[in-house]
Amino acid sequence: MNRPAITAWQSAPSADGVWCNLRLAPDLFRADVPLAADAAVCVVVERGQIAWIGPQQALPAQFAALPVREGGGQLATPGLVDCHTHLVYGGERANEFAMRLAGASYEEVAKAGGGIVSSVKATREASEDALLAQALPRLQQLMDEGVCAIEIKSGYGLSLEHERKQLRVARRLGALCGITVRTTFLGAHALPPEYAGRSQDYIDLVCREMLPALAAEGLVDAVDVFCERIAFSLAETEQVFQTAQALGLPVKLHAEQLSNMEGAALAARYRGLSCDHIEHLSQAGIDAMAQSGTVAVLLPGAFYTLRDTQVPPIAALRAAGVPMAVSTDHNPGTSPALSLLLMANMACTLFRLTVPEALAGITRHAAQALGLQATHGVLAAGMPANLVLWPVHHAAELVYWLGLQPACTIVRQGRITRHAA
Repeated sequence: MNRPAITAWQSAPSADGVWCNLRLAPDLFRADVPLAADAAVCVVVERGQIAWIGPQQALPAQFAALPVREGGGQLATPGLVDCHTHLVYGGERANEFAMRLAGASYEEVAKAGGGIVSSVKATREASEDALLAQALPRLQQLMDEGVCAIEIKSGYGLSLEHERKQLRVARRLGALCGITVRTTFLGAHALPPEYAGRSQDYIDLVCREMLPALAAEGLVDAVDVFCERIAFSLAETEQVFQTAQALGLPVKLHAEQLSNMEGAALAARYRGLSCDHIEHLSQAGIDAMAQSGTVAVLLPGAFYTLRDTQVPPIAALRAAGVPMAVSTDHNPGTSPALSLLLMANMACTLFRLTVPEALAGITRHAAQALGLQATHGVLAAGMPANLVLWPVHHAAELVYWLGLQPACTIVRQGRITRHAA
């Protein structure tokens, strides 16, 4: 099952050359030479990095000997960034979808033994290789749509052994598929069954044993918590944040999804990379995020699947200048989504984002939500070559079509991993 992704990466040709006759998506590039509107553009890739961007007539002579790659007037964007996923897990939870259709709430599903804990059981029972085999086709689906960087959370192991297993699979996925993977430790995702009624004891385990051990093994890039009435309190969340801070790790937060816990303000005090979901975000939380530079990550897939009606406060976030990212939140229970472009469409139709906001949400702002803004999310000289060439007339088409996977050309980490005919 994993061979197509591995083979495609290992055999992919270099993208070095002068990619000419391109158009650039507005606000998603930094050109070396000012560009006139609708100018034909070159993107130069050399030794796996973007070396120059500018109008074709201004191409520096030093690149004249490089191979010329005809772009055919296609639209060039940065490689897409999926900044919130739970991609590695065992099993699936289609039965819960049926329960919700029959009227069960998120809390009722959890109390009936479903929800996160059911995925914990399946993940614990699966071997590391089995989890890898299950995750590979999901990742391949996202990569085929232009995703070049992705966050993968743990949180379905809820013990040192099984959280380690998830994070190791995430690292292996990055190495096998040639994609930038940021791993996030989400040990504080739910209470494991063996700690029922002992929330504080479990948080102590997370902070004293699990997180320090996994950080020491180099498996953790950031730390997340599910702060909610069915999960962990503000005090428990802050205990995890304090441990992360002591270990030099940035924090993120599942915040204000089902109620306003004021978790966003807490995350902002710790200069959190992002607060995610945020349907019930307060003005105080917005103000705190604006001051700290924390990204608001919108997850319309979960909103849609849960048939929620509380829309995130988009206008207030926009007015405060809080950057907004969009992600799949791929997970087996509440967002079994494998199309970032579809999520961008849903962010526009359900949450009223504009097209430029949606495109920034799956590139520039998504990279910022992962702390990757120096290497991903825009096209700029000096960055690794992660770009997508789209056969579309208008940038709006990237969020307009429903279910269409354009025949795009994808350059990921300096290699041509997909070349449209």
